[in-house]
Amino acid sequence: VGWVVVGGGGWVGCGLWWLCFFLMVRRPPRSTLFPDTPLFRSVLWLLEELQLAYEREDYGRQFGNTGDEEYLSLNPTGKVPTLIDGDNVIWESNTILRYLCSKTGSELLLEDPVVRSSCETWMDWLLASLNTNYLEMFKETKKPEEERSPKLPEMSKALGAQLGILDGHLGANEWVGGAVMTVADIALGPICNRCLSFPVELPGLTNIDRWHKTISARPAYQKVVAA
Repeated sequence: VGWVVVGGGGWVGCGLWWLCFFLMVRRPPRSTLFPDTPLFRSVLWLLEELQLAYEREDYGRQFGNTGDEEYLSLNPTGKVPTLIDGDNVIWESNTILRYLCSKTGSELLLEDPVVRSSCETWMDWLLASLNTNYLEMFKETKKPEEERSPKLPEMSKALGAQLGILDGHLGANEWVGGAVMTVADIALGPICNRCLSFPVELPGLTNIDRWHKTISARPAYQKVVAA
C-alpha cells in the first residue's frame, strides 16, 4: 500500500491506495483539504509539489481524538502530523518532509553533504528558534485586541529578530538552502507566511518578502498554503 499522513487535524493518504486507519483496507484517493498549522501545511505542500495523490481525514486536538490510546500507539506525543508508510510510522513534520523526499528520490533534498547540511540547518533552526516566537505570537494575536498582553511589542521585536536572521541569509541566497529550491523552503514557507500576516509591526524584511513572493506564486503553494 501507499502511505497515510495524520495531521493538522487529518489523515492524509498518498499513492494509488492508502492504508486505512486500523482497517487495513484499500480505498480510492479522496481529497478534503482543510490545512491549518504551518507545520502540517508544509507536509501538504510537499505532497503537492511531488504530485502525490493523497487523502485526508481529520484528527487533531480540536476533534478530541489525538489522545486516544490508538493514536498514541502511533505517535506518543499526541500531536500531528504522523506518517504511516506500510508498517512504518513517522512523526515530526520535518522528519516527514525528509522521509518523503528520500522515498521519492526528490531533488528537493540533495545528496551532496554541503548543500544538504545548509538545507537541514534551516529546518532545524525553524523548530529550535523561530517556532517558539511564532507560537507565542500566534496565541496572543488570536485573542481579542483588548485582551492581548501589554508585552506584545516585546514579542513582536523578538519575532522580528528571528525573522531578521533569515532575512540576512536570503540577502545572500536566492533560496533558503542556497542556489536552488529545497525542502527547507517548503518547511519554512508556511510559517513565514503566517508570521508576515500577524497584525503587529515587524522590521523591514525585503529579502523574505522577495522570497515569499516567489514561493507564493507556485501552484502547489497556492493550493494548500495560501488557501
